[in-house]
Amino acid sequence: MPNSALELIADLKTALVSQRYNSVVVGNYCAYANGFLAYLARRDISVADVTEAQVEQYLRHAIQRFRKRHGRSPAPRWHAIPRSGISALLRLAQGQWPPAPKAASAADELRFAICDAYETWLREERGLAPPSIAALMWEARHFLAWHFGRCGAECLPGLRVADIDRYMDLRAPKLTRKSLKDVAERLRSLLRHLRRTGRTPVDLSPHVIAPLLYAYEGVPSILERDQVAAVLEVAGQDRTPAGLRDHAILQLLATYGLRASEIRNLRLEDIDWRAESIRIRHTKTKACSFLPLMAPAGEAVLAYLRAGRPETDAREVFIRTRAPYCKLGTLGAAVRRRLRSAGVAPPGKSGPHIFRHARAVEMLRAGASRKVIGDLLGHRSAESTAPYLKLATEDLRAIALDVPQGEALS
Repeated sequence: MPNSALELIADLKTALVSQRYNSVVVGNYCAYANGFLAYLARRDISVADVTEAQVEQYLRHAIQRFRKRHGRSPAPRWHAIPRSGISALLRLAQGQWPPAPKAASAADELRFAICDAYETWLREERGLAPPSIAALMWEARHFLAWHFGRCGAECLPGLRVADIDRYMDLRAPKLTRKSLKDVAERLRSLLRHLRRTGRTPVDLSPHVIAPLLYAYEGVPSILERDQVAAVLEVAGQDRTPAGLRDHAILQLLATYGLRASEIRNLRLEDIDWRAESIRIRHTKTKACSFLPLMAPAGEAVLAYLRAGRPETDAREVFIRTRAPYCKLGTLGAAVRRRLRSAGVAPPGKSGPHIFRHARAVEMLRAGASRKVIGDLLGHRSAESTAPYLKLATEDLRAIALDVPQGEALS
């Protein structure tokens, strides 16, 4: 093997070790990366020029070799390990992997240009949060790819209402009414941008037809106090690093009703142990709240920091349990796992947000005003808080009108 390839493998090993990957994983990744480099050398392909198609071709080649060597096909997820090792190698060699898509046609060039300008506008002019930008950009890329695939880049100025209707009909079959309304709102945003930048002669956004949703329709799942206590108790019995982390997360969810992103972005410097306060960075409003650090939540976080959090340079409090040790991507899977362990099965959605609804309803039942509840949840207006309180049906019954039994309604 050429010295450059040997040096690349050595650099890969150093990078993986620095990220505290398990020694077995380091060995596997380097072995598969080494085999991939040998494959490239036989075909005179530079590692700097490798494409995604060539990686897929190599993986098919590796599966064929596995069959010849072992007389059987590999396990269904076998390719994940060599793919991960190769991806780590290519990130090191190329600086970015997967590579940014390259324009293969005039339609691709126009689509990339529109999307780049749109993303910049959403971020710099509107100041939207990254999750909102990601959702809007996915819809924009999907719509433009669909439209240009039908009639090419030159047809954008001639975009018609019929094209909008056809796209919405395409998206509708597998979506709920609420999700389809979200699609319509994202599409309207793109259409306004196209008109504002002169890509289309008229603003077609008013012609996007969305389902009519009534205020506060559809009651989401809610956890009662005893269910929240059961989940916390069962999670608190797990003293593994993952258990300590999940218990601390659940305590923060139950105590403060935080958004999942607010927990994921919580940093070590956001907790003032001496002052017994915690700073919450609200992802939607970009504001910060300083809240008292309640004992159950503080003790759970401290237990995780002492015995569950891996050593890492990351400043976020909650870290993955496996390398690379960086902040968590999502909380949904961990929350659902802990709900199942406690035997709690909400009838609807069972993600982190149900703790947010439960906290709001609990505060309402304790006599807190909507303003106080909204301040804890990080809302800008009382209207934002209202949907969280529609679950308190028993409380609403308590203030129902007493209609005399002997009188008929006219």
